[in-house]
Amino acid sequence: MDKVQKLKEIIDASSNIVFFGGAGVSTESNIPDFRSEAGLYKTKDKFSYPPEVMLSHSFFMNKTENFFDFYKAKMIYKEARPNDAHNALVELERRGILKAVITQNIDGLHQLAGSQNVLELHGSILRNFCMKCGKKFDLDYVINSEKIVPYCDKCNGVVKPEVVLYEEALDMDVMNKAIRHIQQADTLIVGGTSLVVYPAAGLLQYFNGKDLVLINKAATAYDNKADLVISDSIGKVLKEAIVM
Repeated sequence: MDKVQKLKEIIDASSNIVFFGGAGVSTESNIPDFRSEAGLYKTKDKFSYPPEVMLSHSFFMNKTENFFDFYKAKMIYKEARPNDAHNALVELERRGILKAVITQNIDGLHQLAGSQNVLELHGSILRNFCMKCGKKFDLDYVINSEKIVPYCDKCNGVVKPEVVLYEEALDMDVMNKAIRHIQQADTLIVGGTSLVVYPAAGLLQYFNGKDLVLINKAATAYDNKADLVISDSIGKVLKEAIVM
């Protein structure tokens, strides 16, 4: 049987689906991932430090200007728009069978597409806050700041993106909600992630449902545990499987 047809049958037989996605979901909206050949970790640029160093909490605190120089150049894609994967998930949620989208992405594209229940494990570039007084700021405030480092217009504290940097802990409230949704799901669809970033990748261990589906262009360490593995474009697969 054709794998996409098999996915369609799994979806049609499900009443509680959870989608868990990574950077591969956003690459089809022209946002680079981290680990592919065209990803941030492989491409050469003007920056003196590797991306995983520049996206760490200690680098943010010690070299704040360098952090924002990199962050604004490489992590913000304001013109990006939802792709077929995002739109297909909105359709599944509209039908009432997709209960949650759990994402490692920070771009807000799931919400832009129309998904309602999105759990952002690594935060969002759209939310920012003053580290001194706590005032909230939107993305435009960060982008349009006169200086490279955005400062609070109330107390002049540094405005930090509400994204989880290396060395920082995940929001346990978000993690616990994600775990509960996965435990209750009869189908878990995992897409666009290499499943090497922990603790996020560890979420799969909480799935006790019927069908584990992996959709990713490259192989993952969990392929042998999945009921269905599709090595193809996440947007193409979901669009075909979920007839609009």
